[in-house]
Amino acid sequence: MPITAQQLLQILPSAGKQAGVFAPVLNTAMAKYGIVTRLRIAAFIAQVGHESGQFRWLKELWGPTSQQAGYEGRADLGNTVNGDGFKYRGRGLIQVTGRANYAACGEALGLDLINKPELLEQPQYAAMSAAWFWSSRGLNTLADQREFAKITRRVNGGLTGQADRQALYDKALKVLV
Repeated sequence: MPITAQQLLQILPSAGKQAGVFAPVLNTAMAKYGIVTRLRIAAFIAQVGHESGQFRWLKELWGPTSQQAGYEGRADLGNTVNGDGFKYRGRGLIQVTGRANYAACGEALGLDLINKPELLEQPQYAAMSAAWFWSSRGLNTLADQREFAKITRRVNGGLTGQADRQALYDKALKVLV
């Protein structure tokens, strides 16, 4: 069940021309990681749509905010070298964050993300990293069970932006028939 650029625009109206850029790379990434049913695709598009500001941001906007400053030295993210917090800030459609996640993602995708973290800002890798993250966190199973809030917690660490995510999910379920 591939998604079209027109469907992406119906779900993510602010995506504009980016819908045409992302439709093919999303389809490739979703097929590779089994995001192939209506429930899985709807949940995935809602989450990546929110995380990327409807495909506008492939790199975390940096203040740094107090939360972002807290990335520095966070062992759970693998940020052990001074400057890792900024270097390995959120990138890709699902905002992969932290040296450890970049290393795992890079290994899975065959990319040197430790030395070239900016690769996740390219559409094909932004989409593939999001699908890898989704799969590696068992989110297809949660999507099958319609556990959307649990998906948000695994993607975000909390429920930040849940109202927007839920609205995008509801719209995706209507568009994807």
